[in-house]
Amino acid sequence: MYPFKEIEKKWQKEWLRKSSKKDLSNSKNKYYCLTMFSYPSGDKLHIGHWYNYGPTDTLSRYKKMCGFDVFQPQGFDAFGLPAENFAIKNNIHPAISTQKNIETMRSQLDSIGAMYDWENIVVTCEKEYYKWTQWLFLELFRNGLAYRKRATVNWDPVDQTVLANEQVLSDGTSERSGALVEQKPLEQWFFKITDYAEELLDFSNLDWPKKTVLMQENWIGKSKGATIQFKVDGSSEHIEVFTTRPDTLYGATYIVISPDHPIVKKITLDKNKQDIDNYIKESLRKSELQRTDLNKDKTGVFTGSYALNPINDKKMPIWVGDYVLITYGTGAIMAVPGHDQRDFEFAKKYSLEILQVVDGENANIQNEAFGDDGIAINSDIINGFTTKEAKVKMISHIEDNDLGSGKINYKLKDWLISRQRYWGTPIPIVYDPEGEPHPVPLEHLPWTLPDDVEYKPKGTSPLGTSKELIDRTEKIFGKGWKPEIDTMDTFVCSSWYYLRYLDNLNSKKSFKSTIANKMMPVDMYVGGAEHATMHLLYARFVTKALRDIGHLDFDEPFKRLYHQGTITKDGAKMSKSKGNTVSPDDFIDQYGSDVFRCYLMFMGPYDEGGDWNDRGITGIAKFLNKVFNIAQKPEGESSLADIKSVHKTLKSVTEDLDNFKFNTAISRMMEMSNTISSSNTLNKDCRNIILKMISPFAPHLGEELWSLSGNKESVFNSSWPVFNEEFVIDSEIEIGVQVNGKLRGSILIAKDLDKECVLSKAKENDNVRKYVSKENLVKEIYVPGKIINFVVKS
Repeated sequence: MYPFKEIEKKWQKEWLRKSSKKDLSNSKNKYYCLTMFSYPSGDKLHIGHWYNYGPTDTLSRYKKMCGFDVFQPQGFDAFGLPAENFAIKNNIHPAISTQKNIETMRSQLDSIGAMYDWENIVVTCEKEYYKWTQWLFLELFRNGLAYRKRATVNWDPVDQTVLANEQVLSDGTSERSGALVEQKPLEQWFFKITDYAEELLDFSNLDWPKKTVLMQENWIGKSKGATIQFKVDGSSEHIEVFTTRPDTLYGATYIVISPDHPIVKKITLDKNKQDIDNYIKESLRKSELQRTDLNKDKTGVFTGSYALNPINDKKMPIWVGDYVLITYGTGAIMAVPGHDQRDFEFAKKYSLEILQVVDGENANIQNEAFGDDGIAINSDIINGFTTKEAKVKMISHIEDNDLGSGKINYKLKDWLISRQRYWGTPIPIVYDPEGEPHPVPLEHLPWTLPDDVEYKPKGTSPLGTSKELIDRTEKIFGKGWKPEIDTMDTFVCSSWYYLRYLDNLNSKKSFKSTIANKMMPVDMYVGGAEHATMHLLYARFVTKALRDIGHLDFDEPFKRLYHQGTITKDGAKMSKSKGNTVSPDDFIDQYGSDVFRCYLMFMGPYDEGGDWNDRGITGIAKFLNKVFNIAQKPEGESSLADIKSVHKTLKSVTEDLDNFKFNTAISRMMEMSNTISSSNTLNKDCRNIILKMISPFAPHLGEELWSLSGNKESVFNSSWPVFNEEFVIDSEIEIGVQVNGKLRGSILIAKDLDKECVLSKAKENDNVRKYVSKENLVKEIYVPGKIINFVVKS
């Protein structure tokens, strides 16, 4: 085996020595390549991290050789529950454990041999960074995009903190702790992401995976319809509903309102009050995802009151049902059981009226709701109209008669950022003696995280126990003033970090707009698909908000997005919290960094991942050793076959790198090395192409072999080679020869050889001659460039 330990140590030291901070203001032909940065929540990187970082660095090195001015920074998402829980488990202050873990992980990242711009590092828990996260909060606050309200929130009883809706799984459990999430009313801070709902649906200039785009579209949940006013019978109250199917208004037979709708108490009859109160208490124990689960049994309680259908004055019972959310639409629905399966099941359960008002193929509302488009029936003013036409006509009728109006609605909710934990960015808000919130002035930023805190979770915000924070607030603002004691969701830290990388040492600004406008958006962003409706959505919102405030002149943070696959262990996703991670350190020690990163790329398609096993790593070790030996061949003539092999491989590898097909690129190079390994000499052009091709994949080996070939500059300062078309296009092709459909031989012919010559040559084949003669030949079939078939008498 080639001396990988010596080589890798040598070049990592050399790369570090030559590294320097880039002047991004002078960047030309920029290529901003970024991976989602890691949580220093455990003491080591695992294979999953390497799977993200190694292949992406291969792309960066390739792009550099293609003439791009590559910027590839790295940092640590150091605040939040993962790091805090690690500290609690190990009985150490989060600041100490996080710093220790960062040092370990930084050393491991160096061993990848990645081309990182470490001088631009960001660490989100450092004051120099979170000062500007607080600045971001204040910019949003001053521009009406950050606000505080009392809301029923998702409460994790294990982690003792609020969770965003995106952090609650479909079964109602916490994504992180696995605990059953509870509902709890609290005063919380929100970012007004809903102001950007429509713009966030525009992906026209983005090269993103279709699945991620679809996930964001579904999460935002745009729907067109109408709001309609239903008068409560015998009362001055009205119930407003939003519906996407105003054409089915004649089929609405009852109303369902959310348990937390303010009108519930006003319209519930005394005889129904106890049942309603009990039902409301029960519903508060459920998360929104549990309440809206399409597979769960629908439940409800009758209020005793009725509403009047505005189209025909028909009385409709008003029910309370927890599958209706106060946070979507108006918190009330008109139930059309004939044409909505959820309403159909509810109506069947409680023996409510079911009417058909849309007809179409396979419509049979005796067994299930007919939810498709069709033709309006039993609907007076819209009978005979198609669903599309009926919607337009009904909305027009509603508006003309002051019964409601057309409306666009969104499922997206504002971003809840308050967290009742210690290890996070303090929210820079203080409260006057009357309880009114005020922003902490810029001169007092960073509004530092205090140390005199019992940070272990107790159900209330730990910052509330800090005497230093309380004293600091009163000293600056006056007696009776109090600090905000919640910290920010760690997703706030990562919603803008790609901007701080560009200007990480700036103590006057969060970033320089001129540099950001020049370098952004990120040209290639690589990370997990699990962040589709959290980090990726939040970063898009923050970018657009900063644009509107006047700090940026671009719309999107990430131009191209790629999701690497997931590396599993025994079928389960690797996770530090699950304790099923595999460390790369032993493999690096045994085989070297280059072998390990090449093996990860060779495992399969990069966007698929796979279950970890190390059975094939020795094959990669043999391959790189073969490359090392090929590079030592004496300079001399190369055969035409070797030259063709090298240039064909170069063409394939170039195409594969442009399309993230690392596994097939390595496979092509392995085939090439097998072809030329037996040759005695190697010409200079072929040697240079081989060394340049291998370098992005195995950078230490590539750098060493390039140096041994007499080059003074780094191989990564050289240009990516260009294949010669003459050697890529084959002048000869192999054609199979069949007799009565059975393959009997093959011939090598010139590409442009005419039919008669091809057939003549085929008949001369020794094995074919046994079966074909002038006497028995019935028919000659030739598909140019593909196959010959002789039909003979049997």
